[in-house]
Amino acid sequence: MTYPQFIGTGVALITPFNTRKEIDYPALKRLLEHTYAQGSGVDYWVVMGTTGESATLQPEEKKQVLQFVKENNPKNIPIVYGIGGNDTQAVLHQFKNTDLEGVQAILSASPAYNKPSQAGIYAHYHALAEASPLPVILYNVPGRTASNVSAETTLHLAEHPNIIGTKEASGNLEQCLKISQYKPKDFLLISGDDMLTLPLISLGGQGVISVLANAFPVIFRKMTAAALQGDFEAARAQLFKISAINPLMYEESNPVGVKQALELLEVCSAEVRMPLLPASEDLKKRIQLCMPDKVKV
Repeated sequence: MTYPQFIGTGVALITPFNTRKEIDYPALKRLLEHTYAQGSGVDYWVVMGTTGESATLQPEEKKQVLQFVKENNPKNIPIVYGIGGNDTQAVLHQFKNTDLEGVQAILSASPAYNKPSQAGIYAHYHALAEASPLPVILYNVPGRTASNVSAETTLHLAEHPNIIGTKEASGNLEQCLKISQYKPKDFLLISGDDMLTLPLISLGGQGVISVLANAFPVIFRKMTAAALQGDFEAARAQLFKISAINPLMYEESNPVGVKQALELLEVCSAEVRMPLLPASEDLKKRIQLCMPDKVKV
């Protein structure tokens, strides 16, 4: 079964906060409108990924954010919801206790901290796929989980009918090449690294789940669409607009940088929850200097 709604540009939505560190729902609505960009923006939304600061949101807050996104989606943009963790049974419990009506897929990061073996990672995802009422997208992000989901494990999991793709943020293009070469035809290889989107598409990838698309959805949509059409010259032209600002997004941890960019665009405040802190004055100045022209929609 194919899932064309996840080909192109997805955005890992941030969660806006006010000065009291509460969820700022008016700002979240502005963000949804900004990323949709009157139809010129992203192809789908990812709710409660790492960029959404899921680690510091309470379970009830996560449910409220998902419900708000569903209720403020008049164009029926596809929604992917993040449910993950390092306790397999706890993740399965979340599946049973989350209203997933209006959601099209689950994104689940590989278990962090306890560093399971490849067999353990396979067993974890297999249990999730068996129990999930929705298709599952794997998420390999060794920089956060301290363990890599190998190409062999990914390809083994790709045989499960309820696992439809992987968000690859390993930064290892050789690993991505192996996945692309041997994966089932309909299995989605999605970039989890904004700057590696074009190389990954050239290897057979189908798009990206992006951080920067929160701030610059039109640029990202144009870049990804051009690459998928084989026009890498046009895709590079868009990429070059954001190449200078990209490293600043992660210098003081994600989503500190992109929230600062969004504050400059008057979409939401730059507030984050501890232990993260808002961008330093030095970082604020450098982000402002690197902002692409004419990106506000």
